Amino acid sequence: MKLKLPPGSFRAYLFDCDGTIADSMPLHYIAWKKALGEWSCEFDEELFYAWGGMPIVEIISTLNMKHGLDMPVETVAHRKESLYLELLPELKAVPEVLEHIEDQHGRIPFAVVSGSTRESVIASLSTLELLGKFDVLVCAGEYSKSKPDPEAFLVAADKLGVPPETCLVFEDTDLGIQAATAAGMASVKIPPPGQREV
Repeated sequence: MKLKLPPGSFRAYLFDCDGTIADSMPLHYIAWKKALGEWSCEFDEELFYAWGGMPIVEIISTLNMKHGLDMPVETVAHRKESLYLELLPELKAVPEVLEHIEDQHGRIPFAVVSGSTRESVIASLSTLELLGKFDVLVCAGEYSKSKPDPEAFLVAADKLGVPPETCLVFEDTDLGIQAATAAGMASVKIPPPGQREV
């Protein structure tokens, strides 16, 4: 499958990380299930994908409210991240996105805009040997409002020194696409794992 990019010439590419550059969502879900299972907390797979792009502490806090639980947010977040890091040897890149990274690298600047922690993003990109291709990383905790708010994308454009309207966003979630649109940026949606094979 080839990704169909919107028309126009772009001065920067902004990429979400999980599910966009890194085919990591299935691995993140395994880590979530295990970490939350230790607290007898359910996390439906459909909901997990719907909440893609939401920072980890926000997910745990929301699940606490939803299920009337009192999981210690930082403890569970740390446990989930360490479980994910254990799964990293299985990580692969999303080929359709990798193609665009390789095609435009060195021609225009790239940023990663993620709801994951900086540690998690660096670990994923390092595993894929892609970390050096990105000029800027904007990760959870480095902006105050998460997607669908445009703040994280606007921060990335500012750090790259390009106007928001000249950026193209690669995203796999509806929240991310909404954030890109709110930032005045064009976007391309990456289908979930099951829908990519042609």
